[in-house]
Amino acid sequence: MPTTGNTASPGTGADTGGGTGTGTGAGQSWTALRHLRHLLDLLDQGAPAEQFAPPPASARGPRLDEPDAAVVAEATRVALRIRRTLGQHRRREAELAALFDTAGDLARLRDPDAVLKAIVRRAKLLLGTDVTYLSLNDDEAGDTYMRVTDGSVSAAFQQVRLGMGEGLGGLVASTARPYSTGDYRDDRRFRHTTTIDGAVTEEGLRAILGVPLRLGTRVIGVLYAADRTARTFTPDEVALLSSLADHAAIAIDSARLLDETRSALVDLNAASRTIEAHSDAMRRAEDAHDRLTDLVLRGADISDVATAIGAVLQGGTLIHDADGTELARSGTDSGQPSARAVAASRTGGRAVSADGTWVCAVLAGPELLGSIALTGRPDLGDADRRLFERAGVVTALLLLQRRSVAETEDRVRGELLGDLLTGAADPASLPARARRVGVNLDHPHAVFVLHSATAPRQRLLAAAARVAHSRKGLAGLHHDDVVLVLPAEHTGPGPGVGADAAGLAGELGQGLGGPVTVGAAGPVTGPGRFPDAHAEALRCRTALRALGREGSGAALGDLGFLGVLLGDQTDLGGYVRRTLGPVLDYDARRGTELVHTLRTYFDEGTSRSRAAEALHVHVNTVVQRLDRIGRLLGHDWQRPERALELQLALRVHRVQRPDDSAALPPA
Repeated sequence: MPTTGNTASPGTGADTGGGTGTGTGAGQSWTALRHLRHLLDLLDQGAPAEQFAPPPASARGPRLDEPDAAVVAEATRVALRIRRTLGQHRRREAELAALFDTAGDLARLRDPDAVLKAIVRRAKLLLGTDVTYLSLNDDEAGDTYMRVTDGSVSAAFQQVRLGMGEGLGGLVASTARPYSTGDYRDDRRFRHTTTIDGAVTEEGLRAILGVPLRLGTRVIGVLYAADRTARTFTPDEVALLSSLADHAAIAIDSARLLDETRSALVDLNAASRTIEAHSDAMRRAEDAHDRLTDLVLRGADISDVATAIGAVLQGGTLIHDADGTELARSGTDSGQPSARAVAASRTGGRAVSADGTWVCAVLAGPELLGSIALTGRPDLGDADRRLFERAGVVTALLLLQRRSVAETEDRVRGELLGDLLTGAADPASLPARARRVGVNLDHPHAVFVLHSATAPRQRLLAAAARVAHSRKGLAGLHHDDVVLVLPAEHTGPGPGVGADAAGLAGELGQGLGGPVTVGAAGPVTGPGRFPDAHAEALRCRTALRALGREGSGAALGDLGFLGVLLGDQTDLGGYVRRTLGPVLDYDARRGTELVHTLRTYFDEGTSRSRAAEALHVHVNTVVQRLDRIGRLLGHDWQRPERALELQLALRVHRVQRPDDSAALPPA
């Protein structure tokens, strides 16, 4: 540094004789001191390191001697060390300030995702790297997975998972120690995998630093800083990222605990509301149950219960019995319950929804008593659904009570039926007893004997009792047979009680889900004729079963010659009329001889040519007459069974006396 000899500095000792020092040694010392002062100024100003170098020789002024030059060189080295130390302190101070700021920022965050994003963003700012990212350990899967990144452009890298010990991150996660590499792809210290190497290559990373996120002795993840150019991470950078990771781990755990606490509070509040709602629902259900039970105990009928259910649940109510017969309704139109919904409710024991209508099976144990349908409430909640199901229990109680009364009445009816069929009781007392249960013996009645090979006898009896109630008749067991006495629907010429029996067999078979055989007799009027009618109906049912006609219904008159043989009062004329009536009527109206032709045809072994010879007509005439007979009797008249009936009727018709009124009943 240039200087002049007339510039003094206090305490330098340059002036030894009171005058101005101009000696060579004094000038050199003065120049060295000025250089030392210059070094101090540079340190104070925080100048860059290159300014601490000595000035060029041309600018030094007088040449320094060797001792002074050594002092200046040493002073320069010391000044540079001091500068580095001050720089380190300033940098450390800045890093600590940044860490404190980071800790404050993290402490203010409450959302776990926001905490993780803030950590990687602050790490990127502190270390000045291209990419920072964070992975969290998955204890169940036994690996660590990428959770959040900053500066990443590769989708594969952002979704990579590292097994414990795999790659740099997996090694950090498994050992709880920081690791760094200047160039990951060529670093053989790490266990490379295709997935990890592919993701790192796609992201273009070279230098990577990873430090553990620790809570005590437990590692919860790894914090990374990475560059896309090869370089070496300094110990200061490792320490800085480790310090940030320590703060980050605490922040992550705090955010997790806060989130769990918040979720627990939400769950607790929801549970409290649920308990309160459940308590209200229970009180409402108890009140409704008490109300419905009180109706039953006070002797209310099924209509009152339907009205109460509709009022409690604010909807329309339909109550049906097990057969689908409507028992009561309130606030809605008539309609049949869905059989599928009733079956589903019966199986599951819960009310089910079908097309906006709720259906609940009414059960007594496994037995189906009926069903309740609730309309107008498609959005029925759980509490109201349970209330609806409880209404089903109360309805079951009422139906059982009604059935108990009905069974008592059925016993009375059964005793009356037994006295009618045996003839043991005083006939004069029977009409009055019958009127007390709604049966009018002055009206013609038919007797039906039932049998089912599939349904238990009690189920058959219950089904018969329902029919008897609906038609004002009697049903009961008589000599182990289920017997029905019903007002005759056909009392004049026509199908007769056989048609009633066939209809009854179909109705009962459908209700019981299996074939029901029905033998019929009647109609009869007056108590004294019922025993004989019962005996005839029993023979008819036995004949039906013997003929293999299970599941059908008929009277003896419908069984052809077998009915004639089994009947007590042999109505031969009626048999002939039922079998040959259309042909007899045709001959009577037209004066033809179709009956004679038919008899001859059978006598000649059903040979048309021999019948033509016997009748002295052309064979075509026989063919025409047989065609006419077929149109009158039906296309199946030549079947063996039908042909046998016709031949028997022809023989009976031949041997009957002309004046026998039963022989040819009026057309």
